Amino acid sequence: MQLLQRKRVLLGVTGGIAAYKACELCRRLLDSGAEVQVVMTAAATRFVTPLTLQALSGRPVRTDLLDPSAEAAMGHIELARWADLILVTPASADFLARLAAGTADDLLTTACLASDAPIAVAPAMNQAMWRSPATRRNVATLIGDGVQIWGPGSGSQACGDEGPGRMLEPAALLDHVQAALGSRKLLAGRHVVITAGPTREPLDPVRYLSNHSSGKQGFALAAAAAEAGARVSLIAGPVALPTPRDVKRIDVLTAREMLAAAEQCCRSGADVFIGVAAVADYRPATPAEQKIKKADGDASFTLTLIENPDIIAAIAGSIPRPFTVAFAAETEQLVAHARAKLLRKKVDMVIANDVSRADIGFGSDDNGVTIVTAEGDEELPAMSKTALARLLMVRIAGRAGIGQAPGATETEATPVATGDSN
Repeated sequence: MQLLQRKRVLLGVTGGIAAYKACELCRRLLDSGAEVQVVMTAAATRFVTPLTLQALSGRPVRTDLLDPSAEAAMGHIELARWADLILVTPASADFLARLAAGTADDLLTTACLASDAPIAVAPAMNQAMWRSPATRRNVATLIGDGVQIWGPGSGSQACGDEGPGRMLEPAALLDHVQAALGSRKLLAGRHVVITAGPTREPLDPVRYLSNHSSGKQGFALAAAAAEAGARVSLIAGPVALPTPRDVKRIDVLTAREMLAAAEQCCRSGADVFIGVAAVADYRPATPAEQKIKKADGDASFTLTLIENPDIIAAIAGSIPRPFTVAFAAETEQLVAHARAKLLRKKVDMVIANDVSRADIGFGSDDNGVTIVTAEGDEELPAMSKTALARLLMVRIAGRAGIGQAPGATETEATPVATGDSN
């Protein structure tokens, strides 16, 4: 199945050495079934010729704001209405500044201002330009306006510098486009069960054991699953988040309550189980019936803990066995611990994230993960949890055989289960 069949992508190209990557991205989009209309800025034509992208896209490249051949010089309105997605790649520092300021001085910025379609940009620039206060302000403005920022990556740059500012590779950008557009009906007719947030294990009537999980990633996955057409049951620990649209929410407190809810939802016929919740591994053996008082002169306190049930193992071990993915929140040796969890829990995929990092840790709006399978590892760069959730839905569905490629049969699809995140 071509995930982008008949989707219309307006591919904007601005001036920068990374413009050559737009050629490969254009081809990949077409191979995925998309229709591509390229719009180039004047500076972009100095790096890649319009003829090259015209040959690749099969459409005349648009460069002029006032083109007499384009609907009586109203080409920007035509393009704005045509696009399902506007993707600017590479997006130079100059373009980000002009888009953030609402400037409409060329065809690309004007089309962006006139369109109701989602807009995504893939920044590419020198590392110092990316880190400059002006660029950071412009990016913050664009995020506030709803523009999706895809990247940049980090590494060696054409100028010889090393650091953030590299445009994401075409394969990664294609993943983002497929997640943004191709997953809309990917899970149609499927039942997805997701656990999210922390659990609380009572010590006494006023105290409990818990963790810092905000539930944001799990809620983002629930929203992405619903967006992809699934019927979603969200089993939520205590979090201060609104219920995503078209999602059935089940509130729980303890690990045992979460397990009971998960088993009940799966018994009703779940196709996908995603356990993103950061479940407490232990609970007090005997919670006190009254508030525990501090004893005078006694500086020590002994607390006996017993192990909580393993929700992932319970769901993964059920019959029929679901295709199982486990989330792993780690603070060190990310891939090693994730691979150990893959083997120990006999799961098919582990999605590991480093919660010790301030930029993607508990409570952050961004996340970066490494997908670990028996075949190898795939690192996904930091991005918004919403964008990551859409991308992970494509990955999970593909591994589970849901929304499979031509030649696969629907009976090959198996349910999915997953656990532990922020």
